[in-house]
Amino acid sequence: MRLSETARVTTAQEAAFRVQYPNSSPRLVKVIALDAAAGQLVEALAAKTWNRAVFFNSLSFPAAAGGVGSKDKMQAWLGDVAGHARELVAEIDSADIVVVIASPGSDAQAATVIGTACRNRHKSMIGLILQSEGISDEALSRTLLGMRPLATMLVVASGSEYVEEMLHALRA
Repeated sequence: MRLSETARVTTAQEAAFRVQYPNSSPRLVKVIALDAAAGQLVEALAAKTWNRAVFFNSLSFPAAAGGVGSKDKMQAWLGDVAGHARELVAEIDSADIVVVIASPGSDAQAATVIGTACRNRHKSMIGLILQSEGISDEALSRTLLGMRPLATMLVVASGSEYVEEMLHALRA
């Protein structure tokens, strides 16, 4: 008697070839807010339990820095939710994935700096734009166009629950 394919792969003999541990480990995800509204969401998310996520609610550039530049000349500082300053490039170097959260109409310059740093270091940048009522299509389009060239994935999120679920899906 010939066993069906399903019956054959469930036999004890075939079970010896199965991997007996999870196929993936949590990723080190850096979550960066680009504006005040996104910063409030990032602070709320940071209060929840995560595997390996680090949350930043501010981004600043030194007055002397030119912003986007070569891999070694880029200068920017991230503020984490505890109020500590961290160097953008060092945080991106240690990340597996960088998630950038913005509100429609926010300045895309910050996303450009982060995206360029990610590209130079071969890291994925995922952009999440928070959808909210009363925002014009023009403001949303401006933010989308600013983030699109450098984001590996760009999503218009329908709410904070969507952002949280996205981070869980990324194993943050």
